[in-house]
Amino acid sequence: MIGSGTLPDTTEQADLREMVREIIERGAPPQRVRELDDANAFDLELYRALGEAGLIGLDAQADGTSGADPRLQIIVLEELAAGPTSMAVCLVVQYMGVGLLTEYGSDQQRSTVLAPLLDGSERVAFALTEPDGGTDVARVMRTRAKKSDGGRWVLNGAKTWISGPQHARNLIVLARTSTPESSPIDGITMFVVPTDTPGITVRELDTFAIHSLDTCEVTFDNVEIDASAVLGHVDQGFRQVLGTLNGERLNAAAAALGIARGALEAAVDYGRQRQVFGRPVGSFQAGQHRLVDGAIAIESARALMLQAAEATATGKRADILSAMAKVAASDAAVAVTDAGMRLMGGSGFSKEYPMERLFRDARLYTFAPLTNEMLRNHIGEKYLGLPRSF
Repeated sequence: MIGSGTLPDTTEQADLREMVREIIERGAPPQRVRELDDANAFDLELYRALGEAGLIGLDAQADGTSGADPRLQIIVLEELAAGPTSMAVCLVVQYMGVGLLTEYGSDQQRSTVLAPLLDGSERVAFALTEPDGGTDVARVMRTRAKKSDGGRWVLNGAKTWISGPQHARNLIVLARTSTPESSPIDGITMFVVPTDTPGITVRELDTFAIHSLDTCEVTFDNVEIDASAVLGHVDQGFRQVLGTLNGERLNAAAAALGIARGALEAAVDYGRQRQVFGRPVGSFQAGQHRLVDGAIAIESARALMLQAAEATATGKRADILSAMAKVAASDAAVAVTDAGMRLMGGSGFSKEYPMERLFRDARLYTFAPLTNEMLRNHIGEKYLGLPRSF
């Protein structure tokens, strides 16, 4: 890692970081990452290696007695995002699945879905977003699940911008199951649905970035599922998901931070070697100052992220810190990749270097899993005490 001013890891965290780096070095060198990105192909070998090393479970137990430590999750995600970024995005989803299944899964769901997720033999996809709803998805949710006379649920509707459903074994789907008189976030239920269930259609979308993880539209046409598919409590699914959003923001911050760090390292390496006018291009003040500002932004975001992770791990309030960390890290990723492209010029534009991919991939976290504008609204209301702005 560049510089010596970064906050130190504990021995356990340092060992974990080194393990992830060794797995990436062996299984996902830059040339392989580039080839898979060009081919729009998922790195199944790397995913299995991460699972075998215990990096998806991270001490979470299939019986639900304990979950994964967020302070460890962010290390794995940062290291992956600095290299094979699409895998970091995949693990953000898997970690969310681990959290939901650990807390709300039935014994059957934990044995058949959570256990193979923890060891890396299977994956889940999280299906929430709909064609007509983003941040306000609960209010406009059209995906419906109705009870049949035989006691089964029948699922109809469509989800979009869903990460990884083509190769996932199960979907965690949110659907409206009743019409509440109070809040629109009530009356929504989570279901665990195998992707090979009749009536499910998956169509891949052609996206700007994150090419090594499929982004898809998923439609449900009279999909019949057993009552045992309910994850948690009927009509409380959206509230259950809200409890995981802090962790998702925190993990998004880690992924964005990894992109920023990877871009900074690539730009600094190039700036030291590339000669123009008889001197390294990194010695010129304008470009150097942009990289310095990027380094400051990265370390500022890291401090917020670590505070948020510690608060989450110790049961303290962390929503504001995780929101701040996600905004700061994604802004840093955009700024550093832009600075790197400017410093590298035509080389940054070339696929020979990772900068153009990192430049593309960084944009995801300005709006996912929640837009930075909405997170700023949350911070304005909850931290500054300003009137609600939406």
